[in-house]
Amino acid sequence: MSEYPKAKAPEMVGEYDAIAHSGGGYFYDEVLEYRVWCHPEDGAPDEVDGEDYFYTFETFEEALEVSESIEGAEDPLVLVRQLEWVNEPEEGEYLHEKGERLTEWLPEWLLDGPRKPGDIEKFLEEKSAGS
Repeated sequence: MSEYPKAKAPEMVGEYDAIAHSGGGYFYDEVLEYRVWCHPEDGAPDEVDGEDYFYTFETFEEALEVSESIEGAEDPLVLVRQLEWVNEPEEGEYLHEKGERLTEWLPEWLLDGPRKPGDIEKFLEEKSAGS
């Protein structure tokens, strides 16, 4: 059993745009796919005329196996969908945002699980009490 969730819709793995936000938000709603970015300038096979590229996977374990087997590959990232998240435009300033946001995360950020009702409000309350 994996400590990381599988992609919510396996049939969509590989269908998401390469362009996504990077990190942040504190909360996620869905895991979309795991990605392994490859860099030819660091020794990865040159598959796209010298450009960086990525492979996509349904599970973290598949992504990890590939990242460890290709020179010039990064550690796996996870693409998540956020429907509500916390924006921190300046250190210590927290804003509750709503909409759809796709962002690449470090897989270990998934360990707290997906956002549940009231999580963001509780987070903001705790942050304001601590300031």
